[in-house]
Amino acid sequence: MKEGIARRRKEGYNKPQITEKERIKMTTHQQRRVERVEHLAQGKGHVWIERLLGEREMNGKCRMYAKVTLEPGCSIGYHEHHQESETYYILSGRGRYQDDDRFEEVAAGSVTFTGDGHGHGLENTGEEDLVFMALILLGDRG
Repeated sequence: MKEGIARRRKEGYNKPQITEKERIKMTTHQQRRVERVEHLAQGKGHVWIERLLGEREMNGKCRMYAKVTLEPGCSIGYHEHHQESETYYILSGRGRYQDDDRFEEVAAGSVTFTGDGHGHGLENTGEEDLVFMALILLGDRG
């Protein structure tokens, strides 16, 4: 079974195809869509997500690369990752980050990592927007 998966991967099966024009494409802030998501992972309030790159652009290795904004009092509820990992890089603001059953304060410059089989959540505990980059990398699905 694993040999078949390896062969299909080598042949490009399930691999997002990108044209040369798409590969060198640049977008400006005005060209990208910003999505408002209510109660993400059963969190409080809403989250603004500006998706910069996805699975297609990242050659099937990344599910999401996005700039995320949590307004004061809003949160992303605790959730687990399976067959993927997620990293946050805090750009501005302050918050309370949950890593499995531990809690940590985060601020501009903080980097978090949640590996395969682990969970996390984030709440804006400050008085200004909590802005961060989120990167979800896909693990081995074979």
